[in-house]
Amino acid sequence: MRCNMKNKVSFKEAVIVLLAMLIIMGLGVIKFGLSPQVPVLLVLVVVTFWARIRHFAWTDVDNGIKEGIQTGIIPIFIFILVGALISTWIAAGIIPSMMVLGFHMISVTWFVPSVFFVCALVGTSIGSAFTIISTIGIAFFGMGMTMGVNPALVAGAIISGAIFGDKSSPLSDSTNLASAVVGVDLFDHIKNLMWSTIPAFLGSLILYAILGFHATSSANLGKIDQTVAVLQAHFSVNFWAIIPIALMFFCAWKKIPAIPTLFINIVVSVLMVFIEQPQTQVSKIATIIESGFVSKTGNASVDALLTRGGIGSMMGTVSLIILTLSLGGLLMKFGLIQAVMEPLTKHLNSDGKMVTATILSGIGVNIFIGEQYLSVILPGKAFKKAYNQSGLANLALSRVLEDGGTVINYLIPWGVAGAFAANTLGVSTLHFLPFAFFSILSPIFSIISGFTGIGLKHTTDEKKTATKEKLVADSESSLN
Repeated sequence: MRCNMKNKVSFKEAVIVLLAMLIIMGLGVIKFGLSPQVPVLLVLVVVTFWARIRHFAWTDVDNGIKEGIQTGIIPIFIFILVGALISTWIAAGIIPSMMVLGFHMISVTWFVPSVFFVCALVGTSIGSAFTIISTIGIAFFGMGMTMGVNPALVAGAIISGAIFGDKSSPLSDSTNLASAVVGVDLFDHIKNLMWSTIPAFLGSLILYAILGFHATSSANLGKIDQTVAVLQAHFSVNFWAIIPIALMFFCAWKKIPAIPTLFINIVVSVLMVFIEQPQTQVSKIATIIESGFVSKTGNASVDALLTRGGIGSMMGTVSLIILTLSLGGLLMKFGLIQAVMEPLTKHLNSDGKMVTATILSGIGVNIFIGEQYLSVILPGKAFKKAYNQSGLANLALSRVLEDGGTVINYLIPWGVAGAFAANTLGVSTLHFLPFAFFSILSPIFSIISGFTGIGLKHTTDEKKTATKEKLVADSESSLN
């Protein structure tokens, strides 16, 4: 990835550049409250001029940007489709129907932990955190707003549940990626994930139960009844709303990729609009898909909740992703990330230090590049040899990559996942971050596992398992 040896970046220089980037982005987003696009753009300018000072060619800059963006083309297209899905689901009455059904089924007292649990359960079945956040997540968020629950707390529960489902599902892209990067069996990887995932899940559930109980103790039940009445009066709230939801499960069962799944759902939702409202003009549907659904119930809170979606609503996120991926491409092209990560592996003389360094590397890649796939790929490549030399199994590495990579991206304001969640739910990343307990606890339990050895797989464990499986196979063949 580097241009030539004479331009090779030293560890010290890479650290200085990365720290300067972190200061610029941190001050912009946290201190001055700017949207992440401007600080990331400024960092791009700084890195570009640094590259020219270091005598990298303009063609290297161009190629770095192109290579960075290329990795995000599919996610960008998915985000555009998700914007269209949200607006058509509202127009067809699917999200309003889920809200009404939820008000009838979910206990107000245990609303927040219920949100976390349901999102985790459905997410495991579907394998896509983005889909959960943009569908049932919006419905739950609307319910929480109606009850007067802290929006950041509800968003944190939705996102945590969605991440658990994404992390635990064999249908998840990120889970498949983590197992593939280090070369382990997918289902062995998921099974081994549970050593940190289950404690993080239980810890999150307890915290949501405690905070949720206090948050809903003063819930306005009269407002709930009023909201249900408004939804039933202005939207098609009926049993048929389950069709697109069932289609999502069917597509997940058939292992249909995200893009055709979203296409199918959008088409079905549009057909439902025409069936329920035959007088609807094609131009109106096109406007809804492009610009989003505009709720005109006369109820200010309901209109604020359900005026959303559309391709246009995703353009802010898309622009941030393009800038972030461009930055990531430059950092990779000029060897800045590699220059920092590679020396770390030479000074790790214990399992706990190895796991901690891998977690911190994943977090670092998320902060500096903002792309969850690279937060798995880069530390995976950098640490695989060191894990093998220290006697740690590949399964240990694949689990740590998820705990420090995939789940953390949702906590980064300029991260692909963090920006998507913030834009979809309308809550800034820094506001829901303290309540995204699953993302916070996963790396903590992973580090604890590294220092205690609980659930940490070693190469000797893999050899014992392989020997046991061979003996069982030989025994069964001899019986036959």
